[in-house]
Formats: sequence, structure tokens, C-alpha cells
Amino acid sequence: MLPPVVADKLRSGQTVEAESYEAVSIYFSDIVGFTTISSKCTPMQVVDLLNSLYSTFDTRIDTYDVYKVETIGDAYMVASGVPIRNGDKHAEEIATMSIDLLTAIKQIQAPNVEDGKLKIRIGIHTGPCVAGVVGHKMPRYCLFGDTVNTASRMESSSQPMRIHCSKPMRDMLLVHDKYKIEARGEIEVKVRGGHIHTI
Repeated sequence: MLPPVVADKLRSGQTVEAESYEAVSIYFSDIVGFTTISSKCTPMQVVDLLNSLYSTFDTRIDTYDVYKVETIGDAYMVASGVPIRNGDKHAEEIATMSIDLLTAIKQIQAPNVEDGKLKIRIGIHTGPCVAGVVGHKMPRYCLFGDTVNTASRMESSSQPMRIHCSKPMRDMLLVHDKYKIEARGEIEVKVRGGHIHTI
């Protein structure tokens, strides 16, 4: 998958250099208990479930200034502020989109799931990153850096049907004074090179 602005450059024969971004916001989510759910479904049911989920999400995110980076299995990754910078809007775009997707998941009917309802975990973080095109045969627009890793850790340490945001993300959102943010307490989150503590 490539952002339109990047795809246009490649089509016209231009080289797309990797770029450093001072601040972007990144969203990760995955389905709670997906391995167990998959074990109770046929392969066709799993494909239908993920297609229903991603189609719903894809429709919702079109209303935000974001770019869907990729899906891997049940994981869904979205970024804002890249490849087109949008000032300080990226945190608000990702936060509001996260709330929207948390509502959207309730519309998905899932086989072999209690009450037929899926649950997801969401993690969001903001910080610098590097982005660029990787590969020639099937080029992909990829994001790299600790910001990506931390956003992923926010998701893996999140709770079902909750949005876990990092302190940098929280600090940006507090400026807008329109989000309800609750302190979770101190938890240990493993990241590359050691541990960080987040409130």
C-alpha cells in the first residue's frame, strides 16, 4: 500500500527518498483473543470476519486526516502527519479516529464469540519517525523508529475496549480540553533497549 502522493511520484519515475518527521501520531489495534477465535472458525470464516472488520474501519478512517499503513493478521496500523505533514493536528486526528473505531467494532458480528461481539485493544503514541518506500517489486510505504515500537507497546499493554495512550500523546490531547483521559497508574512497558514507565 502506498499513499497517493507517493504512488504518483513512483508512477512518474521519480525517486522517493526516505524522510524524517519531527512529530507523527500512530494507532495500533488488534482483536482480543484472536488466536482462540480463529481456532473455533473455519479459514473462510476468519477471512470473512477480517474483511468485515477492515471494510468497516476503512470506511470510517476516510473522514480523518490519516493514512492506513498496513494490516497484519488482526493488527491494524494507522498514522497521521505522514506522508503529508499536518502541523499539530495528527494527535487529535488519531485520538478522535480511535474513539470512532472503538464504536465501529460494536457493529461487527463475529461467529464463535461470546455475545457475537468482537473486542479490540487500542494503543496510540506520538513522536518522531522516519518513513519511506521499501522494495521494488511490491513497494510498501513503511514507518520506522521508536515511536512505532512504543505505539505498538501501548496497544499490547492496553485493556479490552480501551484506548491506551502514552504520556506524549496525553500531553498533546490535554491542550484541546475535549478528551476524557484517565490515569491508569504506573505500568512497566518493554521497549527496545530496556523498559519505560508510563502513567
